[in-house]
Amino acid sequence: MSLPPVEDPVEDPPGRTSARTLARIRFDLTWQSEDAIHTDSRVANRIDLWRDIFPPELESALLTGRAVDETLTHRFEPGTLVPPEREALRPALHRKQFTPSLARGGHIEPRLGRFYPRTLLKGVEGIAAGDRRPFRLVAAQDDRLVVDLNHPLAARTLEVALHIESICARGDQRGGRCIEVDELITANGPGMQARWRDQATDFLSDDPFGRLDARPDATFYASARLVDHLDSTAIARIEALYSRLIPGASRILDLMTSWHSHLDPTLEPASVTGLGMNQEELEANPLLTERLVHDLNCNPMLPFADASFAAVVCTVSVEYLTRPFEVFSEVARVLEPGGRLILTFSNRWFPPKVIRIWQDLHEFERLALVLDYLRESSRFGDLQTWSLRGLPRPADDKYADQLAESDPVYAVWGTRLAGR
Repeated sequence: MSLPPVEDPVEDPPGRTSARTLARIRFDLTWQSEDAIHTDSRVANRIDLWRDIFPPELESALLTGRAVDETLTHRFEPGTLVPPEREALRPALHRKQFTPSLARGGHIEPRLGRFYPRTLLKGVEGIAAGDRRPFRLVAAQDDRLVVDLNHPLAARTLEVALHIESICARGDQRGGRCIEVDELITANGPGMQARWRDQATDFLSDDPFGRLDARPDATFYASARLVDHLDSTAIARIEALYSRLIPGASRILDLMTSWHSHLDPTLEPASVTGLGMNQEELEANPLLTERLVHDLNCNPMLPFADASFAAVVCTVSVEYLTRPFEVFSEVARVLEPGGRLILTFSNRWFPPKVIRIWQDLHEFERLALVLDYLRESSRFGDLQTWSLRGLPRPADDKYADQLAESDPVYAVWGTRLAGR
């Protein structure tokens, strides 16, 4: 995936990589599950090419005088970038070994296909107290549970693209932590968006669409909120993604929108119809050619004719839908065949109105949930997910003194199938 680099202060760069340089590198990890393609991008801002540890397949090529904007790629067979899959790491346990720790006033119940921190397991060899690494529940029968402790990418073929975004002189380096690149790009999420052996994940138990604030949404959204919900770097990445996936001169539906459509003005769409919850916010959106206040949680039917749009986008709002399967069935209806639905989100939301399941899931499991929304209608194909983490937070952002990294971006998209 081609993304423009974030500008650095001028540092008199040496021009090419060597053991005497630091580099900002974007790692794009691409892999395929049973019905989707996934790309997980991780930016590392000051990689030390002398000290930090690379997979040997990439290290030798990186140190041979590479320039900014060069890209190196390597295909890793299953079990070479992450530890190989082992049946011994799929033990059968007694249900009592899964400890139902309290979570927001209730018990965590084991659900098929879901991920949980290992600290919930007791009496399992190799798991120490406080171990937060994920495991997956893959079978349950009576009082027995089967858990999978393998890395979720252990059985996948992985392609890594290493893109050099900037280079600067290394200087004197004293102390600091050595980065293991294979762990940096595969840990804490990648792989969790795929089903286990194409087995459906149980997302729908435990009142998944309940919310803290059960009042009608019209009450909550009665007052305009003319604020952005992501930092400017994350917004720019979403705009770039939409520009890449949506052809120019398209008729676009901006679903659950507000005063900012997150569309690059250079896209020059034929029209942008905004459907949202607050008229003042919609009126403040200069890109909209049509504005409609409509509560999808009250009425998931879309007031548009079949095949009205070439693209539908939904930005940082899917987590508020209480009737998502009905909504995305309607989205398929109003999309023309070959049209694309793109959903983007991050790790921020309005707590009173977010659905319960969203808060309970790991960030990468939310990609899996949204994929299920699209699968349910059987009218979307070419399913893909994308994640982006690690970009520096803008210096002028209000959280710049608290958070070093920009808001993460997660995206799911699919294409409306013809004849369905």
